Formats: sequence, C-alpha cells, structure tokens
Amino acid sequence: MDLFIQFVGAKWYLFTAVIVLLFLLMNHERRKGGPSVSPAQLTQLVNQHEGIVVDLREAADYRQGHIVESINLPLAKLPERIAELERYRDKPVVLVCKFGQSANGAAKSLKENGFTRVFKLGGGISEWQGSQLPLVRS
Repeated sequence: MDLFIQFVGAKWYLFTAVIVLLFLLMNHERRKGGPSVSPAQLTQLVNQHEGIVVDLREAADYRQGHIVESINLPLAKLPERIAELERYRDKPVVLVCKFGQSANGAAKSLKENGFTRVFKLGGGISEWQGSQLPLVRS
C-alpha cells in the first residue's frame, strides 16, 4: 500500500490520466444503450428467458430475411409504435439492425421508456448470417 501511495505521489499525472480514461469509458458504455450479445447469446435469451427479437430494419429488408418469430418495427417508427412492445417490458428485448450500429439509439429509447432488459445483436443481421444461422423469408 505504501508503494501505491508513493507511486501516486510521484506519478500523479499518470494516475490522473488513468482515472479520466476510466470515467470516459464508463460514460461511453452507459450512453450506448445496452450490452451487445452474440447470435448464440440471442438464442439463449429467446429460448431460456422468453426473450423477444425486434428487427429494426425497413419492411423490405425484413421480408428478404429475418430471424424466426422476430417483430418488425422499423427504427423510424419506433417512437410512435413503442406501445406495441409494452407486454415485453420485463422480458429480454434483443434489437437487431443491419450491422449492429443503429440499435444503439433504439436501445436507449427503450430504456428511457422503462424497459429493463434491452440487448443489441452485435454485428446485426450480418453477424447472424455470417454465423450460418437460418433466416425466414416472407
């Protein structure tokens, strides 16, 4: 402990930089909206915890291929249609977009509306396809 105190006293600028970086990292993670999950974790959330998959892509993209039993709720329409997800408020909600980037804003919006278990599919539907997992076409 004495060595640590000596280090902080002698290298206070390094210690301060580490603290600032940790704060910035925590702040960034908090603003992201929720944790990312892999395709395998998504499957577990749906099968073992009654999770629901919300596909944020436009209807045309959704029809070309989507995850089984997912709900299509385009990102642009989320604010006006968020009530449709009300019954899933306490269940895992996994958001899926094309590449995994657009889901951040949607996740944040759901959390602000009281959804407690919001996740994003890391890499989006592209990651799902890359893992050779099935898509339903309609």
